[in-house]
Amino acid sequence: MDTGILILRLLVGLLIAGHGVQKVSPYLGGRGLDGGTEEFRADGFRGGVLTALAAGGGQIGSGLLLAAGALTPLAVTGAVGVMTVALTVKWHNGLWVQNDGYEYPLVLIGTAAALAATGPGAWSVDAALGLTPYPLWWAALALAAGVGSGLLTRLVLHRPAARARRTAAPGGR
Repeated sequence: MDTGILILRLLVGLLIAGHGVQKVSPYLGGRGLDGGTEEFRADGFRGGVLTALAAGGGQIGSGLLLAAGALTPLAVTGAVGVMTVALTVKWHNGLWVQNDGYEYPLVLIGTAAALAATGPGAWSVDAALGLTPYPLWWAALALAAGVGSGLLTRLVLHRPAARARRTAAPGGR
């Protein structure tokens, strides 16, 4: 079981971190901080560079913590938070990723929640520091805090009219 949890942590954590690297740099196929800023503005978010830095930094930090199995409830909260924002951006496209839907963020949210429920496993920083096992209520708290922070971020930083202006423009998105 610990081998499976390790593989899952590494896969999901490093993918989330890599997604953050793309937001703030030209590495891993990213378009740099300017590209990340443009992406958030195009999706109707306020804040420009600070929004891209916060999102990218949150993805990098939570992804690396998740991959290492370090401070797992905090890592899950961060991962679920940033992926909840991504899910809300893609919600209008429906579920499936072929239509730019929210399938991928939903899988990452579910996987992070499952890791919170199972714990990071024996081969983790948390286990090495004697922090495990976490009580199950930590998983519920991490999931609720992550979803809540993602929805609050969407509420505070998103400008609904921006999407309408963008799609009404010639060529749309």
